[in-house]
Amino acid sequence: MNLKQAHYICTIAQEGSVTAAAKKLYVSQPSLSQMLKQVETELGVSLFDRSVSPFRPTFAGEKYLEAAGIVLSVNQKLENQIQEIREENSGRLRLGISVQRAMEVLPLALPWFMAQFPHVLLEVTERGSAHLEELVLQGQVDLALAAIESTSPRLSYELIEQEVIGVLAGKGSCLAARYPDGTPITLEMAGEERFVSLKEGHSVRVVQDVLFRRCGLLPHILLETDSLEVARRVALGTGSCMLCSNIFVDDLVRRSGRFYPLRDYENHRHFYACYPKEGKLPRYAAEFIQIVARVLRQKFF
Repeated sequence: MNLKQAHYICTIAQEGSVTAAAKKLYVSQPSLSQMLKQVETELGVSLFDRSVSPFRPTFAGEKYLEAAGIVLSVNQKLENQIQEIREENSGRLRLGISVQRAMEVLPLALPWFMAQFPHVLLEVTERGSAHLEELVLQGQVDLALAAIESTSPRLSYELIEQEVIGVLAGKGSCLAARYPDGTPITLEMAGEERFVSLKEGHSVRVVQDVLFRRCGLLPHILLETDSLEVARRVALGTGSCMLCSNIFVDDLVRRSGRFYPLRDYENHRHFYACYPKEGKLPRYAAEFIQIVARVLRQKFF
């Protein structure tokens, strides 16, 4: 069905005559009559009973007008959606983020984002931070929020939050018995402790492997897990240790353990938003980054 023809024929039905419809459409009456006859010829039926005034749709005309109304309505909806996408008020944001960060960030950021961009569809892919840059480079996500180093020349990075790496120790550990909470330590000072470790693919695991190799230590690994929350709770409950960022020190850690920043390690893996350097980031994606940064800052005040 030709959209222009459908619109013109619906206007004829609304106005009751070709003459009135031509005036409303700002077209000539002969050209509109010719168009109507062409459509009726192609269909093999008359769409209007011209013996009455105003024109009355025939049974075939009623069916045509019913279908034309649906088509025009769908087309108008599509035009509205495309316009919103052009204005970057609508679209799809494919977000990559770790499970732990998603638990922390999304409940705070989404209410603000949804209120501002109700027509943006958010699709979340959860992976360890060490894999998220690759998902952006492969085009599987549009934007990643991850604890990473800003090193890829093909990506743009925006710093959201700086992180300090340290040792989280359960109160039952020897480390917690020897040093007050917050004391800067070296990794060698915790070398005899049992450690809970995240599996490969997590940002902290990358740092952990580098530090233990640098110190020449072979840690006693009590448990490996994909979940930072499981690792935290096991370390606190068993009097063990784990390497983690200071951003995961909460009331649970303060009640049941200690956190010791590493004094011999300058962390370069911070919480960044990263996205392809080529191409423009949609307005709603850029605003999502700002919302995340804002809600994380407010969390500490």
